[in-house]
Amino acid sequence: MPTNAPLDDRVKRVLPWLVAVGLFMENLDISILNTAVPTIAQDLGTSALSLKSVLTTYTLALAIFIPISGWMADRFGTRRVFRVAVALFTIGSLLCGLSVNLEMLIASRFLQGVGGAMMTPVGRIALIRAFPRSQMITMMNYVVIPALVAPLLGPVVGGFMVHLLPWQSIFFVNLPIGIAGWWMIRRYMPNYDDPEVPPLDTLGVLLLGAGVALLSYVLEIFGEHTWPPVEISLMFLASAVLLIGYALHARRTPTPVMDMHLFRLRTFRLSVVGGFITRLGVGGMPFLLPLLYQIGMGFSPLKAGLLTMPLAVAAIGMKIMSKPVLSRFGHRNVLVWNTVLLGCNMCLYYFIGPGTPLIFIVLLGLLQGLFMSLQFTAMNSLTYADVADVRASKATSIASTGQQMAISFGIAMASLVAAMFLQDIPQTAKLEYVNGLHSAFLILGAFTVLSSFTFRGLRPMDGSNVSQYVLKKEAVV
Repeated sequence: MPTNAPLDDRVKRVLPWLVAVGLFMENLDISILNTAVPTIAQDLGTSALSLKSVLTTYTLALAIFIPISGWMADRFGTRRVFRVAVALFTIGSLLCGLSVNLEMLIASRFLQGVGGAMMTPVGRIALIRAFPRSQMITMMNYVVIPALVAPLLGPVVGGFMVHLLPWQSIFFVNLPIGIAGWWMIRRYMPNYDDPEVPPLDTLGVLLLGAGVALLSYVLEIFGEHTWPPVEISLMFLASAVLLIGYALHARRTPTPVMDMHLFRLRTFRLSVVGGFITRLGVGGMPFLLPLLYQIGMGFSPLKAGLLTMPLAVAAIGMKIMSKPVLSRFGHRNVLVWNTVLLGCNMCLYYFIGPGTPLIFIVLLGLLQGLFMSLQFTAMNSLTYADVADVRASKATSIASTGQQMAISFGIAMASLVAAMFLQDIPQTAKLEYVNGLHSAFLILGAFTVLSSFTFRGLRPMDGSNVSQYVLKKEAVV
């Protein structure tokens, strides 16, 4: 297929599913790993809270390398970059499965993150350039619905595997998927590029990457309380200096690695900033729930995995309903009120503990899946509502970086909040451990509710070119 050539119908049909392969691999890997955290921690002789470094290392790699993914796609073409990304992720999965200690596992997860940093953004760039805005929600749902099968299968597969097999085996699941996807990319991925792409902003990449990496590391060690406050403060100050340095550099550079001028677009600015704040609270839930189910309530990894299935089932159902909901109420109304409902639902996990009826846990999981799915669909589709195709790669770099930073910081934030209440509480003290987690759920839920005020800056018709929303007086908040 010639570079930037019009797509034939067959490629248009296959492209969304091909992009879904990358998302499926990432989501399957994360959901299996979350379920296996307590088992891995026990085998490696460390605490479950300390093992968050395995989770944050992956998202840290995403935050560092996503900013250059858009430039790489423009420079080398979406097909070539996407293919390399799948190969790196697959090789990283193999090395994770071969890991014999925590250090090797962390390094292998970082390699996975480098591949993941290019898979999702580059796939999204291809979709944005291949389809009009009016089809964006539909195309995103075609991509996300298959990818949501991964969280549906992951906890069950992960729980089953760590129950019967060594925990290293969970990383081998993605190998055949990665090999098949790598072959399909050559046939069905369009090769969008930009022959006039400017040189890479190397200094900007170094400043931004170092600042984000150092800030994430500070959050991790702060949550474990293993460093003196003075040293932690100095590292935090250094990360702030690096990030401020990047902001100043970006103002003077005509082609910065992340085009901050996009924040002049109201829909882009509020969806990215509001999405970042919301994800800080929501991002810690996949880390806290296995601790609640397995350590606090004594469930097996398999049973804990099964309890996350309702969330994934509800998320898939909401993807089907999200476009009619957004068309009826508009992005502003949905984001303001759904964020409140999402945060309140997170607070309700305060009532889950030993002896809680399973029906209540399942119902809460279903609601969590509905609210989260609608929230992410609304935020992600609004991000590109007013972005021109020629700026799609730059917008994707910023949006994806913000999302992954928020997930990484969300895990660190959840760990920090949990550590505040779980300090000096042994895992054998079930009741005290559960009470500490309850406090963490309340704080994260309240934080999510407060993040809804960010979306009040939207106007009623913002995103209507995506949702096909028609303003009605009774629908305005």
